[in-house]
Amino acid sequence: MDAEQTIAEIERLERIFAVPDARPLSPSDLAAANRRHDEMLSHSPWFRLWQQYGVCCRGDAEGGHRIQG
Repeated sequence: MDAEQTIAEIERLERIFAVPDARPLSPSDLAAANRRHDEMLSHSPWFRLWQQYGVCCRGDAEGGHRIQG
């Protein structure tokens, strides 16, 4: 396999993987996104208050999805 063919294959793969994923989000994708969001904001006293008093769409006990797919 020559270098030009290898470079062409790499460029083709780069174009393929540059296309955005059009699949809908699964429930596990939504749960992971919610978990990352909660972890990112967990240090904020405002975020904890909003969660505690139900201002967020999803409380601790509810476990529902906040992000709509």
